[in-house]
This record gives sequence, C-alpha cells and structure tokens, in this order.
Amino acid sequence: MLNDFWLSLEYLPLAEHIGGTWWFPLLESLHVVSITLVMGAILMLDLRLMGVAARSNPITDMVRDLVPWAIAAFVIAVITGLGLFVTRASAHMTNPAFQWKLVLIALAGLNMAVFHFRIYRKVWQWDMASTIPIQARIAGAGSLFLWTGVMLSGRWVGHII
Repeated sequence: MLNDFWLSLEYLPLAEHIGGTWWFPLLESLHVVSITLVMGAILMLDLRLMGVAARSNPITDMVRDLVPWAIAAFVIAVITGLGLFVTRASAHMTNPAFQWKLVLIALAGLNMAVFHFRIYRKVWQWDMASTIPIQARIAGAGSLFLWTGVMLSGRWVGHII
C-alpha cells in the first residue's frame, strides 16, 4: 500500500513535467550547486571546530557568517531534491543509497542540534581557545563524516537500480 503512494507521486502532473522536460536537468544542477554550498560552509566550520583550519577566527564569527548560508543552501537542496524525488519516488524509496542518504541527513541534523543546543551554549568559554573542547571537536568531525556520507550516497542514488 505504501508503494502505491510513492507510485502515485510519479504520476502527478508536476512529476511528469519535471521528468519529461528541461526541468529535470535544471533541478539536478541546482541541487548539486546547493549541496556544494552546504558542504563548503559546513566544511569550513567543521575544520575550525576540529582545530585544523582558521584557528585565528572566532568560532562565533564563523557560525554567524556560515550557518545562514548553509541553511539557505540546504533549503534549496531540499526543494530541488523533492522535485527530483517525485519523478521516481517508488524507485528511490527502495534504493539503498537513497535510504542511506536519508539516514545520514537525519543523523547530521541530530549532530547539528546537539552541537547548537548543548555544546555551543558555552562557546564563550572556548571561542578563541587554543584547544577546542573534545565535544566540539567530535561534533565537527562527526558532521564532516556524516555530510560526506550524504554527498557520496547521493551520488550513488542514480547508479543503483
């Protein structure tokens, strides 16, 4: 019954239009560009949290400057991703790479929530410290690992049938 729902999405007029016109490559291109922007912003912040790069920059400044870009790009990635998804919803839902992508996005979101609502609350204590607390370094490394997994699994979606 659930598969019938996913199949019904593929027959929506919008899904048929996307799949049968130039909209599909446009959405795919915008999806790739937006997820690249997400990764770029997250990469810089994660490397700073890990103490690998931009050590002279306060973490609060980097969060203030990069997180809005990451959020805006993520919203665009979700919208374009939904447009791509509806064209082959039933196939995507059974695709292991797509399933991994969804799980990794959820875990990355959980990691981000833990960082922002628990670890970052005490950033004033270590904003410019030479040694970043282990929890923040783990959050940065975890984020980098999870978002890399999202990118890789997303790339595999079209190659696993």
